[in-house]
Parts: sequence; structure tokens; C-alpha cells
Amino acid sequence: MTNPTSPQNAPYKVKVEKDKTYSWCSCGLSKKQPFCDGSHKGGLFKSVKYLTNSDKEVWFCGCKRTKHQPFCDGSHSKP
Repeated sequence: MTNPTSPQNAPYKVKVEKDKTYSWCSCGLSKKQPFCDGSHKGGLFKSVKYLTNSDKEVWFCGCKRTKHQPFCDGSHSKP
């Protein structure tokens, strides 16, 4: 697989916690979207780690086409 699978054509709104590391799924195959469950093993994709320094809401990319991994950049609304 050279292109990621798009599990949804919209971002995932997630409340993240200070000092917690998150692993964003970049392949789109994870059953625990938007987070990695290891489904990419043996492929070209790797999870993207994200460590936050505060409690807040973020928008993780759901289409997997973002240029600013792991965050949504609106790529899902572009042709």
C-alpha cells in the first residue's frame, strides 16, 4: 500500500491531556482511529507521535492527506 486509506472525510476532534503522548495513525487502517493500533506493520507507514504540553482540544486528520501531520489542514475538502 503506497497511499493511505481514508477512514473518514473529516477530522477527529479529541481532548488531549498535558504530558501525554499520542500515536496518530497515518495509514488509515487502524480500528482505533485516529490513533495507531499497529495495523501498518510490514508496510510503508509509521505512526506519528504527538506530545502535548497542555490540556486542550485538537483536530486530528481523518482523511490522512494532511500536509501537517497529525493535524487536519482541510485537505479533505480539496478535490
